Amino acid sequence: MKTVQQKLTRRAGIIGMVCLLAATLSSCLKDHNNYVQPPVALVSVINASPDSDPVDFYLEPNRANNFPIRYGHGIDYINAYPGKRTATFYVSGTKQKVADDTITLVAKKLYSVYLANTAGKRDVIFVADSIVQPAAGMASIRLANLSADAGTVDLVTSKDSVLASNKAYKQVSDFVTIKGGVTYTLNIRQKGTPTVLASLTNVNLRAGSVYTVWLQGIKAATDDKKLSADIQTNVYYY
Repeated sequence: MKTVQQKLTRRAGIIGMVCLLAATLSSCLKDHNNYVQPPVALVSVINASPDSDPVDFYLEPNRANNFPIRYGHGIDYINAYPGKRTATFYVSGTKQKVADDTITLVAKKLYSVYLANTAGKRDVIFVADSIVQPAAGMASIRLANLSADAGTVDLVTSKDSVLASNKAYKQVSDFVTIKGGVTYTLNIRQKGTPTVLASLTNVNLRAGSVYTVWLQGIKAATDDKKLSADIQTNVYYY
């Protein structure tokens, strides 16, 4: 599967092509030497730690990224051997450990790994991605709360349609469907209130696509570490 590494912006995220995903997960895929690729898991990574240096991500002993992963950046789904693995973030180009955790990967499953929180308190958040193809004309979306001090939050459209609610730090909502081919303003609000903590504007949710919106940053900050939202395209079907 082609790996795409890029800055995640409000209009574009990490793209996982489902046609390639299906091939990657197929245990029947062979090359000209009749080699049968063993089943693998797929893992995507996002750096949501607001004061981190650029990092490298390892599924020990293998580095996953080709370029340093800066705050607000990530890498597309990569192949990973199943089983118990140590997921480690290092300061890029060094072996200075930022955070690590032990995760368990299952073949033919998809996962996301997030680096969150600030120095001395950083967390590795590991999530299983239960992705299914949206119905015709629909997209799917979920919310990840990756801000340690923002409190509990909701994801709401500008027309007050609630897409996710009551998500505390480290929590990720289930995917829900929403009409595709429509441009939205997506607001992350303090739980049960109209107080908007961060917004994404002019977001076109493509029919057949699956998205993750996440909240990152520090509530009291006023610089580039302040609360912000971003969006990832996990996969799209076409």
